[in-house]
Amino acid sequence: MLLKLNPIHKKVPVLVHNGKAITESLVIIEYIDETWKTGPRLLPQDPYKRSQIRFWASYVQQVSEPMVMVLKTIGEAQEKAIKEVSEKVKVLEAGLKGLFPDGIPSVDEYSKNVTLLDLVILADLGGGYEVQEEVFGVKIIDSEKTPLIVSCITALIELPVVKESQMPREKVVAFLKFFRENALNSASA
Repeated sequence: MLLKLNPIHKKVPVLVHNGKAITESLVIIEYIDETWKTGPRLLPQDPYKRSQIRFWASYVQQVSEPMVMVLKTIGEAQEKAIKEVSEKVKVLEAGLKGLFPDGIPSVDEYSKNVTLLDLVILADLGGGYEVQEEVFGVKIIDSEKTPLIVSCITALIELPVVKESQMPREKVVAFLKFFRENALNSASA
């Protein structure tokens, strides 16, 4: 079924609506935002602001790709991945300063409207940022180097819907350690 619905990438996610398959996370989220217009919008109405949210959401996904390499490697390869992630995170932090000149929205503000960018930050960076050091051996996202990213993730995690669906810390650590161990074993085999 998956191969029929997503023959190009052969992976999830796939949204089927009215018998038509929509693939790729960001594309699906935008489709949902454009199709169901009741309730809060994930993208601003202003075309420029919308383009900025789309750009930074795409950029966050580019940050998460080398983050996976930090998890899957050791030695020089891991150091290279850490350097790449650190540089990308600095750029993201600066980008957030431009998007939020008055600071990251509060939990109260987020409870009224979460954007596409917020969802991507939470999904790609938020899940394991608190356990990075324990699992990766290095802390890339922290309140000193990346205060806006941490503030954003912290505010989003405080939303009741996110709190209710969050995995317990020990399960996140166990999963990431398991993933890392398997990746390192596969690389050495």
